[in-house]
Amino acid sequence: MMSDCLFCKFVAGEIKPDIVYEDDKVLAFRDINPQAPVHILIIPKKHIATLNELDDQSLAGTLLLTARNIAAQEGISEEGYRTVFNCIHLHLLGGRQMAWPPG
Repeated sequence: MMSDCLFCKFVAGEIKPDIVYEDDKVLAFRDINPQAPVHILIIPKKHIATLNELDDQSLAGTLLLTARNIAAQEGISEEGYRTVFNCIHLHLLGGRQMAWPPG
């Protein structure tokens, strides 16, 4: 855990996000500034500052499969959704038409 990392504070329970899913590897919670009706962040519980530090190839798959499962749970899997990696956390967005380029 990094003491100045916001996501580490979520994982440690120092800050209480609106959790939608949690297991031993990931934590998923609603974004406080949603860009779509469904906007969930999925983060690894292990501190990884950037993709350059990722040394567990199965973790990326875990994040994506978690997004797929949450999309089904949130009722957006059939109409479609977008996933966006930002460093090593994953945004799950859905519930509205997604434009391209993103926005």
